[in-house]
Amino acid sequence: MKTLVESSGLPADAFSAKCPTRQVLDHIAGKWTVLIVDALLEGTMRYTDLSRRIEGVSQKMLTQTLRSLEADGFVTRTVHPTIPPRVDYDLTSLGRSLAEPITALRQWAETHINEIEQARSRHNA
Repeated sequence: MKTLVESSGLPADAFSAKCPTRQVLDHIAGKWTVLIVDALLEGTMRYTDLSRRIEGVSQKMLTQTLRSLEADGFVTRTVHPTIPPRVDYDLTSLGRSLAEPITALRQWAETHINEIEQARSRHNA
């Protein structure tokens, strides 16, 4: 039985342009989302820890992605009243439910990188 989308009463269908699951899929499939969620599986992290852990992410993209993850209920943001303020990020139970598919996707990419690079070389030759 398909999940009904509460806002529309229609069945969830990511192939439909009107279905909100398409937006969710687009969001969770982004490279920064995959890397942030995978990094947070190691435990609670501060912004600077995430920035160091995920090489190449700009401050803008890290901030933007963390805000989106928080808005969607995947991440909690805790501000500690210190000077300067300390902000911690952690996965919610919903965010942790992404662990298996996201970790599998990263591991798949790491396992098959040589095959992919060989295919790219053949294609570009």
